[in-house]
Amino acid sequence: MQLLVIQRILGLLLVIFSSTLLPPIGIELYYQDGSVLPFVEAFILTLVGGIALYLPVRNQKKELRLRDGFLVVVLFWTVLGIFGGLPFYLSEAPDLSITDAVFESISGLTTTGATVIVGLDDMPHSLLFYRQEIQWLGGMGIIVLAVAVLPMLGIGGMQLFRAETPGPMKDNKLTPRITETAKALWFIYLGLTVACSFAYWVAGMGLFDAVAHAFSTVAIGGFSTHDASMGYFDNTAIELIAVVFMLLSGINFAIHFGAIRNRTLRPYWRDSEFKAYISVLAVVSVITISYLQINRTFSSTTESIVTGLFQVVSIGTTTGFTTAEYYSWPGFLPVLLIYVSFIGGCSGSTGGGIKVIRILLLVKQGARELKRLVHPNAQIAVKIGKKPLPEKVLEAVWGFFAAYFAISALMILLLMASGLDLETSFSAVAACLNNLGPGLGDVGQNFASINDFAKWVLCLAMLLGRLEIFTLLVLLTPAFWRK
Repeated sequence: MQLLVIQRILGLLLVIFSSTLLPPIGIELYYQDGSVLPFVEAFILTLVGGIALYLPVRNQKKELRLRDGFLVVVLFWTVLGIFGGLPFYLSEAPDLSITDAVFESISGLTTTGATVIVGLDDMPHSLLFYRQEIQWLGGMGIIVLAVAVLPMLGIGGMQLFRAETPGPMKDNKLTPRITETAKALWFIYLGLTVACSFAYWVAGMGLFDAVAHAFSTVAIGGFSTHDASMGYFDNTAIELIAVVFMLLSGINFAIHFGAIRNRTLRPYWRDSEFKAYISVLAVVSVITISYLQINRTFSSTTESIVTGLFQVVSIGTTTGFTTAEYYSWPGFLPVLLIYVSFIGGCSGSTGGGIKVIRILLLVKQGARELKRLVHPNAQIAVKIGKKPLPEKVLEAVWGFFAAYFAISALMILLLMASGLDLETSFSAVAACLNNLGPGLGDVGQNFASINDFAKWVLCLAMLLGRLEIFTLLVLLTPAFWRK
């Protein structure tokens, strides 16, 4: 393990992150809300912390190994969550404890969207913008952004990229060079953000709200500048625009790249994961809208359609925007929506959850086992499209699936041991591990009322979900630390 090299990279990344505290200072100078000092202090502390880590080891310029990459990613997201909480902790409004400040920071950076803040409508614009900004940066992964920058500083990026994007599709690159891959991802990400901002503005949002909500929409984050989330605007056009961009952001960005480069929509229709993604959301939307209509939850059919569709796409993609109190909807709908969040977005997207590709592989594997019962000696391959997959990929998916639900069960028990009821514990773990945000029970509106122990457990759940379990768990294995 090259600890000095890791320290150098961590220092550089903190220095880079300190620059994200400058835009909120500019916002504060424009709106004059009287909250500039927390950001100046946080900027200085983050910059000095980064420099202090970097300077003693500035000449350590060795190439990263794969194990070093995993450690850098986990350390950086952990340290970043702490430093990212400084503006929340140092601000007088809201007055947050260290636990709440770190929780809000990690929730933003992991694009979870679970919040402990009440009274967003009265908060300074600079802090509101900062919440949205860290979600936008976390959406694609600050590490991926750094991959495009670090080569210019003499640091190779492939190990970081592979550690940041685990899963069955992680070795697919959009372009031959990793730096170009990161740039391609960010150009698509930025393009979607600009288009979403413009659409929101045209539909009736103010410019500040349009940009802020575009940040969290494209990031599949769910933070809002209002306590009522998207329901604040009470605008059907805005809700439908959000549905479109949430759907787009939940698709594998490699497909967007292929469609843009070849100027055709064929990459979408040829992709099995995309078709499964759209099919699941379509079926759940029909069920939800029908049940809302049968129970006369809303006064009109149009309202049932728009609200039902919006909530299914928002929770199914793990964005977490709300336009209604879905946790009080009739019958099985709230639990159904939570279950859909376990599926989440496509691999290579900003969505959370287990990912559609893994669920698709599990279904195909299950179908293969049924066929084997009838034809025990048959050699049956599991295919995605027309391509048979290696057995090691299926084994990795089963391993991920087992780890995911074992960790879920353990965390639910820990939260119940801390005093939370079953509904709250289950939905809080699901919401944080899936990087969803809103839950049921005591965490239906926000997470402010739960105890500090539960919040720290959920911080770990958010990090595990963002790094897709294994990136963090691998650090706990003895084999990782052996020379």
